[in-house]
Amino acid sequence: MQSELFEQISQYTKSVVKESRFAHSMRTAEMLAKLCANYGLSEEKGWLAGIAHDMCKNSSSEELLALVKKDGKAISDFELSNPDLLHGRAAAVLIQEKFGVTDSEIIDAIANHTFGSPDSCDFALLLFVADKIEPGRPQSTDEYRANLMAKSLHCLVLAVLEENIEYLEAHGKRVAEPSLELAEKLRKEK
Repeated sequence: MQSELFEQISQYTKSVVKESRFAHSMRTAEMLAKLCANYGLSEEKGWLAGIAHDMCKNSSSEELLALVKKDGKAISDFELSNPDLLHGRAAAVLIQEKFGVTDSEIIDAIANHTFGSPDSCDFALLLFVADKIEPGRPQSTDEYRANLMAKSLHCLVLAVLEENIEYLEAHGKRVAEPSLELAEKLRKEK
């Protein structure tokens, strides 16, 4: 039963992350469920992916690397120099191992929520968005979210992604290659 699985993942996440991180995860889950309803995707899956997306956020670099090595994908130099950015990929492995989740959209969403990915499904792109616009974020007013949700799904993703890229660049931070590739792909679709 999905609600039982949600409860198990929720309790686990609550036990391994800071209280403020768990509150963010709950807001992200609620935001993702709303986005899924708005764009005709599964709200139930939205709750699951949202609550699980940051369950490895407080894991050590060693734990993150050990989990990520199991996903079979290369670890970039950027990720190696910033192992905390691997928390999504680690959580995608953990949700499969610990909770038996096999849904490829949920796994893709959790694995790629940090940077986005040009190869991700629409559900995964919405988790990327939900994480960035949940109501606890400073810019995320009711009006802000309503304006974004009036856009087509890919225009919504591009708007949030461009805002995120601008934020990172303004703060002297490097933008991950998957984010740049996703933005380029979405711009070409416009």
